[in-house]
Amino acid sequence: MSPTVFRDGEFRFFFFSREESRRHIHVSHPDGEAKFWLKPTIELARNIGLSSSKIKDAERLIESHQQEITDAWNNHFGS
Repeated sequence: MSPTVFRDGEFRFFFFSREESRRHIHVSHPDGEAKFWLKPTIELARNIGLSSSKIKDAERLIESHQQEITDAWNNHFGS
């Protein structure tokens, strides 16, 4: 199960239900995908196929939706 937290344009931001406990979010785009750590700071963990400009766009969206992501994480995994 991979619940979607939000979508923006061609980006989809989501969690995998059975994965590590460190807070992070996955990003899917037609050009590729990425994973970002959320704590202690937003940091790219992995990138497969996304250009640097797409990574910057994704990071900007994560920053602007950070509270929504945190709330969704806590609701899905427990705080």
